[in-house]
Amino acid sequence: MNRFTATTVGNQPSGTAFEKLRNAFAIGKVRWTMLAMVFFATTLNYIDRAALGIMQPVLAKAMSWTAQDYANINFWFQAGYAIGYVLQGRLIDRIGVKTGFAMAVLVWSAAAAAHGMVASVVGFMVCRFVLGLAEAGNYPSCIKTIRQWFPVGERAIATGVFNAGTNVGAMVTPLLIPFVMTVWGWQAAFFLIGAVGLVWLAIWLKSYYNPENHPSVRRSELDYIQHGHEPVQPQVSMARVLRLRATWAYALGNALTAPVFWFYLYWLPPYLNKQYNLGISVVQMGLPLIVIFLAADFGSVFGGVLSSSMIGRRMKPITARLLSMFLCALCITPVVLASSASGVWTAVFYISLAIAAHQAWTVNLWSLAMDMAPKNAVSSAFGVGGTCGAIGGMFMTQLVGYVLTTTDNNYSVLFMMVPAAYFIALVWVYLVAPRKVEVVA
Repeated sequence: MNRFTATTVGNQPSGTAFEKLRNAFAIGKVRWTMLAMVFFATTLNYIDRAALGIMQPVLAKAMSWTAQDYANINFWFQAGYAIGYVLQGRLIDRIGVKTGFAMAVLVWSAAAAAHGMVASVVGFMVCRFVLGLAEAGNYPSCIKTIRQWFPVGERAIATGVFNAGTNVGAMVTPLLIPFVMTVWGWQAAFFLIGAVGLVWLAIWLKSYYNPENHPSVRRSELDYIQHGHEPVQPQVSMARVLRLRATWAYALGNALTAPVFWFYLYWLPPYLNKQYNLGISVVQMGLPLIVIFLAADFGSVFGGVLSSSMIGRRMKPITARLLSMFLCALCITPVVLASSASGVWTAVFYISLAIAAHQAWTVNLWSLAMDMAPKNAVSSAFGVGGTCGAIGGMFMTQLVGYVLTTTDNNYSVLFMMVPAAYFIALVWVYLVAPRKVEVVA
């Protein structure tokens, strides 16, 4: 055995944390390539979403949008997202992640580019609806990919890494969009992000295989990936998916907390612009947003490391996820102080802490869904939960629009509501979550 050969116990790397990481790579690297693919897809997915928030001041002025118009445009994205999530989660379980993900990216890239050809509130509503319908395929596809390519001990870390793409996308957008708008106009920004999606699509179609069919995967890596996986089971009916406790533990937990990230994504640029008169320049608006979403990136990865470390110390996976989620909820609580912050960087600190903890929470909630749901139903269960989260987001956009309209853009009430959502969700998940993978026929 040479120094690059993994020392394993039950096909899992043993030793110190550094040795485990080194050995995990020594076993094989193909699964990390698959992880990189879904990371970049998620980054593109969020560039498409975040672009509208960055351009909102310019588009609102050009088309005379009110706060309610902007809320309604985002509402129709959420409506499409809610419908698309359950449909695409089911479709991916049926036709496979390679084809299902490719179809989703093709449609959302076209929809993103189509924004550059409309000039009315109704036109943006239609484009956002189609964009949401297609972009809903991203997370069921990513989760299915992680479930297929990673063993249970690495899933939370892998989920944290690909979910960090959301924050990279949100950071890249305020750097990219103002430059493109200044040089070529806002229409060109939408055309560009649509074109980049097509580049990713070509690479995905050429590169993705299931683990057992990949031409480059080594036997040692395949054995490592498949260690602890349940045997392949037949397709599960949707009626059976809806009877799984795992489905509803995840679904309501996601419905209560996923809308918080939509709030940050859609309303932070308008909030910072109004509260501190930042404008949309890279220095004024871009830098605070970069700091906020860089913190979210850290939280996403740290959340996966946290529960994975607990599992490495022989804590049961579901217990580790729940404990990690409780710690995250505690860290979110100080965000109630953001609206009364004396300066922009004080507000950025509170929001950064909250969004980092949110991403760590999300990683563990998603990993919990993978731990609870059987392999042949994971995308379907995730699709149901995603739909519930998107419906929550629909109500959130309308609530935010109503509150801001009736309170002359006062964000205090909105920031005060955020922490309660996590503690309510945690109690629900704790009570409903099964403590092992449910068996389906």
